[in-house]
Amino acid sequence: MKILLVCMEYDYGDPSRGHSYEYYNFYQSLKDLGHEVTLFDYMAELKRCGKTEMNSKLLDLVQASRPDLAMFSLYTDQLDPATVKQMGSYTRTLCFFHDDTWRVEFSQFWARQFDFFTTPDVYGERKYTAIGLPNAIHFPFGCNEKLYRKTGGPKKYDVSFVGAWHPYREWLIKRLRKAGFTVEAVGYRWPGGIVSHEQMVALFNESRINLNMSNSASWDARYLLSSPRGLVNRIRSPKSVEQLKARHFEINGSGGFQLSYYVEGLERHYEIGREVAVYLDPDDLLKKVALYLADEPLRETIAEAGYARTMVGHTFGNRFRHVFNRMGLLHV
Repeated sequence: MKILLVCMEYDYGDPSRGHSYEYYNFYQSLKDLGHEVTLFDYMAELKRCGKTEMNSKLLDLVQASRPDLAMFSLYTDQLDPATVKQMGSYTRTLCFFHDDTWRVEFSQFWARQFDFFTTPDVYGERKYTAIGLPNAIHFPFGCNEKLYRKTGGPKKYDVSFVGAWHPYREWLIKRLRKAGFTVEAVGYRWPGGIVSHEQMVALFNESRINLNMSNSASWDARYLLSSPRGLVNRIRSPKSVEQLKARHFEINGSGGFQLSYYVEGLERHYEIGREVAVYLDPDDLLKKVALYLADEPLRETIAEAGYARTMVGHTFGNRFRHVFNRMGLLHV
């Protein structure tokens, strides 16, 4: 199938942060599946020639190449709704929503511009249908098994976390360290800095416990009183709802043991306690870290079961086949 992927090639459009989630998991996965894929980096074009010219270039490309499908991953207001609508005259259009549990107005507005759109929300299809948008397709995050894999590296770290810095995440890690646990934290704005994709996968493999921590705002009084920044962040942050994230599948797809915050719907993808471990609150996090560090056979059993489940049901090959089937494109 001939596919035009409209997304940012680099994380938040910043080459210094490495390639984007969409580049690794959409672009690379679709190419591995045998599709002819062209990536249109709207953020790079926006910086190069401005919004109007960028949208014009995108429309010209679609008119000239006539792809079977144009797939979008939006950021804010870089694209013009009229451009998307015009593209619908030359190709099928599909938009991926990654955060529609809390970017509600944004997602509902843009959903109306596309032929189909996705939602990671387990109740998303019902919610959209109820407001007159019946073309939602449930599409959780997943794993590109060519990029997230077992490396066979020895365990070097007791506890690790890979992800952007957030005041609540920092507070949780400080509590763990205060309790005597050694925690390796890397990612945007952490002192450890951003790591490459290969280094991230190696860390998943080399950690006894891989933390998956929420960055939604917390009402825990201890956190709010820990610093003025925590309180300000809670008041300002729109992220008041937990959601299933890519890291749930990436850690398990790399064969790592995962200790995650609980989010509704996780149990639909992994059996809790058998394929993924969860903590329920900051105090439970301390207890669970101590429990699992002391029980290597249990960690290995859960990690292996989580890996097997990911390879069977949560690769992007499975995800895209489901979407294309819903859109009637499997035989294009």
